[in-house]
Amino acid sequence: MDISPLDLINIESFSRRVISLSDYRKGLQEYLRSKMSQVAPSLSALIGEVVGARLISHAGSLTNLAKYPASTVQILGAEKALFRYHQGCRGSARGLGLNSGLLTPFLAALRALKTRGNTPKYGLIFHSTFIGRAAAKNKGRISRYLANKCTIASRIDCFSEVPTSVFGDKLREQVEERLAFYETGEPPRKNLEVMKEAVEEASEVVAEVKRRQEKKEKKRKKREKRRLEALAAAAEEGAENSVMETEENDVGAKKKKKKKKQQQPEESEAEPEENGVEEEEEEQEEPLPKKKRKMVVEAEQEEEEEKKKKKKKKKKAAAQD
Repeated sequence: MDISPLDLINIESFSRRVISLSDYRKGLQEYLRSKMSQVAPSLSALIGEVVGARLISHAGSLTNLAKYPASTVQILGAEKALFRYHQGCRGSARGLGLNSGLLTPFLAALRALKTRGNTPKYGLIFHSTFIGRAAAKNKGRISRYLANKCTIASRIDCFSEVPTSVFGDKLREQVEERLAFYETGEPPRKNLEVMKEAVEEASEVVAEVKRRQEKKEKKRKKREKRRLEALAAAAEEGAENSVMETEENDVGAKKKKKKKKQQQPEESEAEPEENGVEEEEEEQEEPLPKKKRKMVVEAEQEEEEEKKKKKKKKKKAAAQD
């Protein structure tokens, strides 16, 4: 049967959606892995990133999870199974002055007494691989043991200065040994021996981490020092350039002053001549009064007559000769 074009379009869009969701899921897993390795490396190494993150989220914070006892951590997340009874049980528990950490197992015990049934053996830690690998009769034991180790790991992560996954790896080995003990009867190592080994390895890891941090800090200080030196050198170069520019400007100003001084005597020599010409032009341009004009005109006429007389005399003298 052939696929219609409409069905083919829907299939392609659905496949693209599935691929995008899988990519998004991978990105979330990588983000969760990186964050859990920074926040709670021991807890994530013991029980896994997803279950550890669920425990922290359900408790509210890593500090709250570290404050809980192992009995609360064991059934954390099984509230629906716990609170299927009358609300008076909760009031009676609060009347006894129990805190939130002891309230959950107390309510579980009250429910068991009221319904004559068993309390839940596990909550969120049921999703860990250890519970699934254990036999049916050993699931409660492993859940109790795993809750104890989760409490230790959360407290180490919460209150240690440099969180490492060394303790989580050692605690995981202990849970594996406990599983083998329930299956084969092989006795596990004592907790004191395991913790001594973990402390030694953790001290080495912490020392290595501190060395790396010191190296990074030294490199950062060197980079900062180089940057400051470069800024200081740039500032010195700028100051030198400004000094050179000011000196050049001073030299240029001195040269200009010398040129002006040299030009001033030439201008002073040229100024009287120009002043004389200008004065003559001004005198010529200034209008004379009427009496003076008449006198000037009469004087000019007399001069012309005298010139004419002189010319006539010269001509007569030349003719006589």
